[in-house]
Amino acid sequence: MAEKHQISISTEVEGADTEETCALIRSTIATALAAQGVEVPCEIDVLLSDDAGIHAINLDMRGVDRPTDVLSFPMFDLTPGEKPQADWADPDSGCVPLGDMVLSLERVEAQAQEYGHSRERELSYLVVHSVLHLLGYDHLDEGPQKAQMREREDAIMEEIGLTR
Repeated sequence: MAEKHQISISTEVEGADTEETCALIRSTIATALAAQGVEVPCEIDVLLSDDAGIHAINLDMRGVDRPTDVLSFPMFDLTPGEKPQADWADPDSGCVPLGDMVLSLERVEAQAQEYGHSRERELSYLVVHSVLHLLGYDHLDEGPQKAQMREREDAIMEEIGLTR
């Protein structure tokens, strides 16, 4: 499943794009897409950043003047459960450009410590969270939408084997 998706990972943080980190991100994205029933090849660009870098992007793109753990920039305005279609694919790559995610590795480390679990679990969780945003899920209402998103996150994390 992982081979069909094009997952580009770049970094603003020296040494962050280790083979181990990149493999975890790629396998987590592939698992999340499969768990959501996405059958078309997708392209996702991932930027590994730090608090300063994600703060600047958050301010520039969303007008929010603070760092965050993950940002998601979907290419399509999907609704939860809606799947990308093959005819949306870029003719050159044959992949649907699903969107971009930016991860603060500083936040990954801090939150892993704060929540008392591994860095791998926190990184995977944030990647799953971002993939769901790219697929139209949201949690702004603090009600049914958030509950729906949390249920999908938990199910996917269980599939990955990195539960709470």
